[in-house]
Amino acid sequence: MSEQTIPIDGVEVPRMLYGTAWKEEKTERLVGLALQQGFRGIDTANQRRHYHEAAVGKAIAASIADGFSDRQQLFLQTKFTFRPGQDHRLPYDPDAPVPTQVSQSCASSLDHLGVSWIDSYVLHGPATSSGWTSSDQDAWRAMETIHDTGQARLLGVSNVNLEQLQTLCSEARVRPRFVQNRCFAAQGWDRRIREFCRANEIVYQGFSLLTANRQALAAPTLTQIAERHGRTIPQVVFRFALAAGMMPLTGTTSAEHMQQDLDIFEFDLDPEEIDQVERVASG
Repeated sequence: MSEQTIPIDGVEVPRMLYGTAWKEEKTERLVGLALQQGFRGIDTANQRRHYHEAAVGKAIAASIADGFSDRQQLFLQTKFTFRPGQDHRLPYDPDAPVPTQVSQSCASSLDHLGVSWIDSYVLHGPATSSGWTSSDQDAWRAMETIHDTGQARLLGVSNVNLEQLQTLCSEARVRPRFVQNRCFAAQGWDRRIREFCRANEIVYQGFSLLTANRQALAAPTLTQIAERHGRTIPQVVFRFALAAGMMPLTGTTSAEHMQQDLDIFEFDLDPEEIDQVERVASG
């Protein structure tokens, strides 16, 4: 069966992550539940508008204290978010230069999570929807400095288009190891970005694989594949994601579904089935 982790620059990275967005007061309980179920990769952000990073830290501390996990086994990913993506609960001085904001946000994340290093530090989207601006350059250079100190072992970028990613890779001293994008079946599961990632040794992290694709998931083809394997449609989608070279994120709030998500390593899709899922929304 497939290995559940992959090595990247000396870091053992789980092939599936538990996402913590939009969970608010339930964050601590659900992250704790995910760790109990066996998740070892946690994705969050220092963006109080959509995440509760400090609650993630409380869940991690409790899980370690209770013996469900230890820091060396965990893969923790968080993000720096520019001002337009934040609400009033900022983790940095909005009047400070961008490099200072990145430094302050990272220090705040380390404090929230109760750790001395972050496994993956991600730029939570460029400053604008198109182009790669001087603010993006400044943020990435500040992230590279944090990487140099060992406080961030790997770097990544989220919510990025192909042009922005190409520019980043051409300019970066420390190249991104991850791209995290919302993944739409109707857009070929972000095929062009995935192809670029594959060619440049970048791991593609797909989020909203289920919630962004409800119509595609209702296709009879997926039902037939699921029935053939005795699995659920979400399991088929996540198994496809692995086969396509993605690292899927799940944000389920159900212990049963958490276990089902982790069970995707217990079966395989054949090449024809992978192609069918790839093309499920092509018509």
